[in-house]
Amino acid sequence: MTVPVTDHEARTAARPGRARRLVPPLAAAAAVGGLTLALHIRDPHAQGSWGLCPFRALTGLDCPGCGGLRAVNDLGNLDLVSAASSNLLFVLAVPFLVALWVAWARRAWREGGPVGPPTRHRVLIGQVAVVLLVVFTVVRNLPFGGWLAS
Repeated sequence: MTVPVTDHEARTAARPGRARRLVPPLAAAAAVGGLTLALHIRDPHAQGSWGLCPFRALTGLDCPGCGGLRAVNDLGNLDLVSAASSNLLFVLAVPFLVALWVAWARRAWREGGPVGPPTRHRVLIGQVAVVLLVVFTVVRNLPFGGWLAS
């Protein structure tokens, strides 16, 4: 004879354990930590130490990521001013990225499942991010936006 199972019990039984649910956010944190350490060991301020930006090599213009490696290195050295000088958009995005990671880890710890804003807002957030990247790229390559150049 089968025992009736509530919907909550069925969902709980189907979920992986906490340790397994924490693997993706912890793996992402470890990867970011490893890459940050690599940028600390091999300074991206040295010309060509990490190669060239293909967009800049082809166009002579800064892409939205230009200066990002230097910004990570400067943040690792706790030099916020130099990091902002290298790539202001990246530096401003770091607190939001950390908050998203914390929400992801918290959600994985508590219940598992996807993290993020409701589906109807994801498209809007993506569109806003693309507009910010485009505006930042255009402004940093104009004469009056030279202070944003990497």
